[in-house]
Amino acid sequence: MNDNGDRLPWLVVRQDDNGNRYRVGAYATRAEAQQRADQLESHGHKQLYWIEQAAAKQQ
Repeated sequence: MNDNGDRLPWLVVRQDDNGNRYRVGAYATRAEAQQRADQLESHGHKQLYWIEQAAAKQQ
């Protein structure tokens, strides 16, 4: 996973039962991120997964 928001602008984020949020991965396209979120949700755990666009880095 790369922190470069220009190359991997789509994030998959997880929220656990306690409300803690974690970045799971970064992806080049929204479709890739959605596919990963769907895979993770299919495991039946109570965690919530969603995708969001990474904030643009200021220089």
